[in-house]
Amino acid sequence: MALWGGRFDEPTDADLRRLNDSIGYDRRFYAEDIAGSIAYAKAIAAAGVLTTEERDQIITGLEQVKSEFDENRFAFAPGDEDIHTAVERRLTELIGAVGGKLHTGRSRNDQVATDFRLWVMGAVDQLDDQLCALQTVLVAQAEDHIHTVMPGYTHFQPAQPITVAYWLLSFFWMVTRDRERLSDAKGRTSIMPLGSGALAGNPLNIDRETLKDNLGFTSYSQNGLDAVSDRDFVAEVLFTGTMIGLHLSRLAEDIITYSNPALGFVSLDDRYSTGSSLMPQKRNADPMELARGKSGRLLGNLTGLLSVLKGLPSGYNKDLQEDKEAIFDTVDTLNQLLPVVTAVIKTLKINSGAMRAALTEELLATDVADYLVAKGVPFREAHHIVGQMVKYADENQINLSDISLDDLQQISAHFAEDVYDVFDFERSVAQRSADGGTAPVAVQRQIDMAKALIH
Repeated sequence: MALWGGRFDEPTDADLRRLNDSIGYDRRFYAEDIAGSIAYAKAIAAAGVLTTEERDQIITGLEQVKSEFDENRFAFAPGDEDIHTAVERRLTELIGAVGGKLHTGRSRNDQVATDFRLWVMGAVDQLDDQLCALQTVLVAQAEDHIHTVMPGYTHFQPAQPITVAYWLLSFFWMVTRDRERLSDAKGRTSIMPLGSGALAGNPLNIDRETLKDNLGFTSYSQNGLDAVSDRDFVAEVLFTGTMIGLHLSRLAEDIITYSNPALGFVSLDDRYSTGSSLMPQKRNADPMELARGKSGRLLGNLTGLLSVLKGLPSGYNKDLQEDKEAIFDTVDTLNQLLPVVTAVIKTLKINSGAMRAALTEELLATDVADYLVAKGVPFREAHHIVGQMVKYADENQINLSDISLDDLQQISAHFAEDVYDVFDFERSVAQRSADGGTAPVAVQRQIDMAKALIH
């Protein structure tokens, strides 16, 4: 029997059923739906709606329904509009008419909102575990390369020398922010809507405090009209998923670029590379290209939901059925991506020789400016002087360190013999030892801090 329809003379049109029914995807909520129903049965029994025997019958029946789902034995029926209909229909088949008492005082509006929040809370925990695993391998690789110097880039132009550890840790902190956003979003997801009814609340004086404790929520909603239509938590998790995707895309872009033989800074493990059906020499970073590409998919899920939410009137509206496939897809996509990206980083080969070969003395131009500042030259003047020095080296097709002292002193009298000590990449890196810098001592402090955050 459908959960509604007494006031209708004709059955729902088949085409509308195909449009309206959500059982094709909300069946994923079966465990959450049954957990919510068990907790609700206890609540309405405590409120005097069910006898102890009826409560126990319902709970035993729901546990049997869950075992059928768990063991992939559950048989869906043509009239199963959504997961709630399917579970209640099967419960009634198992225990008889007493199953029809379970829905007393409850609406599918607060039921689905409860199921959805429980599912999202579990999904957030799963994503957080995946992000923690990614952080762990980023730190492990960084520890091995605290002293490995590489070019750093801005505007993808050579800028200053940094270390491989410093580069890798930049992504650690991006992931840290992602985990913080997930934690914040989970806090606002962990608000129980059950007891809101369709919109106006529950008439049975149920104990919502005990109900939320039984379901693992941290609090419960204070307004039923808001509770049944609130999908802020979905938008927040989709936004966080989008940010995770954007950070993975940035990491992917670096690895794609650095693995190109023109640079050759890194090499992907054979297990995480692909080849060409035509060109035998090809070694493609396909996993990272997929990570880069799927970030657009995650962004689309977010903007799609925001478009749905922007004009809804108060209370539950069927438009909200569009909230589930978006977050299912985002969570599924990230659960596919994150283990592969983590494995790519764990097995990534760092080609320190190629990085060393790519270090050019132009990367030390700022160090020369700092040298002049130490001689008392204002930085803006020092910047201009070093610009002239770089221009001279370019015009004469020589390295900066090959400019004779006489020629340097023609540019500025502040240059002395000790300027040639500046042309040392390890020295350059080591000087930036303040917190947040690329010096090995500063990077070690970053790693120690990072390890403390991984849990």
